[in-house]
Amino acid sequence: MTNGLTMIGVSGGVDSSVAALLLARRGMPLAGLFMQNWEEDERFGPCRAAEDRKDAVAICAQLGIPFHARNFAREYWDQVFEHFLSEYRVGRTPNPDVLCNREIKFKTFLDHARDLGADRIATGHYARNDCRDGQWRLLRGRDDNKDQSYFLYALGQDQLAATLFPVGELAKPEVRRIAREAGLSIHAKKDSTGICFIGERDIREFLGRYIPAQTGQILTPQGARVGEHQGAWYYTLGQRGGLGIGGRRDSSGEPWYVVGKDVGKNILYAVQGNANQWLQSTRLVASELSWVSGSAPTAEFRCSAKIRYRQPDQECLVRVNGNECHVQFDQAQRAATPGQSIVFYDGECCLGGGVIERSNAPFGGWRTSDGPHAQD
Repeated sequence: MTNGLTMIGVSGGVDSSVAALLLARRGMPLAGLFMQNWEEDERFGPCRAAEDRKDAVAICAQLGIPFHARNFAREYWDQVFEHFLSEYRVGRTPNPDVLCNREIKFKTFLDHARDLGADRIATGHYARNDCRDGQWRLLRGRDDNKDQSYFLYALGQDQLAATLFPVGELAKPEVRRIAREAGLSIHAKKDSTGICFIGERDIREFLGRYIPAQTGQILTPQGARVGEHQGAWYYTLGQRGGLGIGGRRDSSGEPWYVVGKDVGKNILYAVQGNANQWLQSTRLVASELSWVSGSAPTAEFRCSAKIRYRQPDQECLVRVNGNECHVQFDQAQRAATPGQSIVFYDGECCLGGGVIERSNAPFGGWRTSDGPHAQD
């Protein structure tokens, strides 16, 4: 890397602010770029972006670095949100954070940073990268509880070569301590949660603005009617809350969970018990594969994997066939959800990942019109 300008993505939060502080302390040429990725509607709550931008401006002023801002709302809508909606419409549960990182934060943002004269970018992600034998690696963040490599698996060599992760070596309490001791105005600011364009609002209410509600039946896999839902596309595999099933005389008293859905017929399937067999699978198929190295590993290899963020590592055997892979887990997995990401690891190194298509759970394919069936 050269000693040229680094463009830090400033969000107005504590992580990106401390990342900027650490780089400023190194004495490297630095500027901040605020991304607005969503045009918020004041009818549905206060505009969070305006508050975040104000905080980002204040941090850049406090650190004495130039501030820039760009509105990427159109790119976000076209490249992330449209995909998000289309996946829900067909019954899948997408992971927009992965797509946002690939298409916006490490593509559109990187392009604009270069247009502003930067050689590289930096972010407040809890991840690390290094270059070994000419190959860039994506590594887990040191803080196991905050590691974000799961959401970054789709990054490739060009992006990693042009990116710094200044807080990747730190634990979150240390980041807040640094912010507090440096007198940063946002040192106690609450972390953002949820999907960036939804935040802490109810996802069903949010989706209802774009995908109209349509009532349908909730059935057991045996066909017994146990309730009514507002639209099968609103629910995800393993979901407990929001089903409204209770007080049945034939009930065991255990909570009900979504185990499958038929979007074509607008039917939701549910059973009782968190560990029920209808949620378990030992095999899955993933597509849309992305490998950090730029090329797929050998056709068959062992590694660990996660099918959801913060899940403990799961040992598995992976067989790659072009842009699809078959994964055999050593232990049964709960709620392998089509549309979500499976991410592969070799120790601390993130190898890449893909999008779950189906599993061998009884409703593993979800979009079925003839009841539950096993998947190959």
